[in-house]
Amino acid sequence: MARPFLLAVIALVFSLSSSSAQTREEKVRNDKKKIEAEGKWIYNDVPKAFAEAKKTGKPIVAVLRCLPCEECVKLDDELIDADERIKPLLEKFVTLRIVSTNGLDLSLFQFDTDQSFAVLFFREDGTVYGRFGTRSHRKNWIGDVSVDGLAKAMDGALALHNDFAKVKDSLAAKRGPAPEFASPELFPTLKTKYKSTLDYDAKVVASCIHCHQIGDAIRDHAFSKKEALPDALLFPYPHPKSLGLILDPKEKATVLKVERGSEAEKAGFKEGDQVQKLAGQPLLSIADVQWVLHHTPAAGATVKAEIVRAKQPMELSLKLDKGWRQKDDISWRASTWGLRRKALGGVYSADLPVEQREKLKLAPEKMGLLIQHVGQYAPHDVAYKAGVRKDDVIVGFDGRNDFLRETDLIAYSLREKKAGDDVKLELLRNGTPQTITLKLP
Repeated sequence: MARPFLLAVIALVFSLSSSSAQTREEKVRNDKKKIEAEGKWIYNDVPKAFAEAKKTGKPIVAVLRCLPCEECVKLDDELIDADERIKPLLEKFVTLRIVSTNGLDLSLFQFDTDQSFAVLFFREDGTVYGRFGTRSHRKNWIGDVSVDGLAKAMDGALALHNDFAKVKDSLAAKRGPAPEFASPELFPTLKTKYKSTLDYDAKVVASCIHCHQIGDAIRDHAFSKKEALPDALLFPYPHPKSLGLILDPKEKATVLKVERGSEAEKAGFKEGDQVQKLAGQPLLSIADVQWVLHHTPAAGATVKAEIVRAKQPMELSLKLDKGWRQKDDISWRASTWGLRRKALGGVYSADLPVEQREKLKLAPEKMGLLIQHVGQYAPHDVAYKAGVRKDDVIVGFDGRNDFLRETDLIAYSLREKKAGDDVKLELLRNGTPQTITLKLP
């Protein structure tokens, strides 16, 4: 069953279908030639798309897809035109394809930058109708997106566009506050390396600012202020499943399952509920739910949900207690690599398999994180130089042994420790206890 679903996910956006023998440079250049020759998409030209929307009265569908990201899920643009659900909908939009974030207007394009693709729906005046594209795993998209979901998000955006006068006020919060830096290349950590446009006259791949680099730059700027990293930056765009709310990827925002004992269950959500609005905002997809959660205070809040259950409208209150954001998992995010360097000296770990945990006689409530990678090159080599090695098992950190996830370990280190602090790292190496002093970078 996984393969048919994967083929469906592949149809969502547009990467390259050329031979694997091509270099990245060739793929990017050939993609530009191909798309511009076909003339179906406006290629990397945001002002042109908005001018076309103003001229035609159509809404804009903007797809962000970083072409050099071969490590991301492989996506094939050849399948999109073959899907009968999507093709007729595309004709009702001004279609904009964005392949890098160089020069991108960050007051307009605000989205989860850890996605390998993101879709935004706009009105000609910059009003955001909604977003599409999410995931909760580095490579596995099952459970998060589908072609059916994309089609329904597009239908929903068209409905909002046609009823704009009635829904205008409810859309205001779909754009956040103005960013500190207008575009990615203006961030201090990026401005000496990148320009506002791709360099097709030289090495175009090397000139590209990837989406996740925006998140990295935002966090690096926060760190430079010597302030504690805000929860919204440490745990961005929380996935609703972290609150026990499992949404159907084939729908806009329909409840597929509710986890027992979760915030979603306490709020009264039930299977089959159609979530029409959250915090007063109409929803087109799971990504819209995440947008609302991202802008919800971390210290606890109550979010109003307008639902339809058995054709009857209802209102529910989703209460979020202090610390609710940390229930989300950030280990899959590309931006977490930078956090691992700061928090753990360049160590990447994962849950210890049950059979290994039993063999080492580790109790279920005790830490057991298997080190899968240790950086060996600066600046990610601090832990390696201290003596940490791949396949070591972390059983203690700074005198604590209750961190059951890498996410919790990273959060503790970033919140409670400072650069230059010495931390005792307790390990098991082939079952033998080891203690290593790690000086945090």
